[in-house]
Amino acid sequence: MSFMDAVKSCFTQYVGFSGRARRSEYWYFALFEFVVSLVLSVLYKFTDMMLFSAIDGIFALACLLPGLAVCIRRMHDIGKSGWFILISLIPCVGTILMIIWCCKDSEPGENQYGPNPKGM
Repeated sequence: MSFMDAVKSCFTQYVGFSGRARRSEYWYFALFEFVVSLVLSVLYKFTDMMLFSAIDGIFALACLLPGLAVCIRRMHDIGKSGWFILISLIPCVGTILMIIWCCKDSEPGENQYGPNPKGM
């Protein structure tokens, strides 16, 4: 899945909490969020225009639901319930666990959440 395909997929499936998401879809969307937020923060820092800070806040809100959905689908891809993302609320340990889980390869074949997206 290409970078643009992943970003489009996340925004079009923003309420799609069922199914599975490949690593590339998850990490490309995370990279997209990071880069856009970084650019907006740098623009705010160098121009002191509150507009960029407001746009960054609106962007973060716009990415909240798609990011949550792709994270849940990523958990499904490794065979875990979407509720496992709540572990990320535990300081340090939760974040490390989520990074490890999101880096894991897909569960081979079909699982209870659907067919393997690599086979599509």
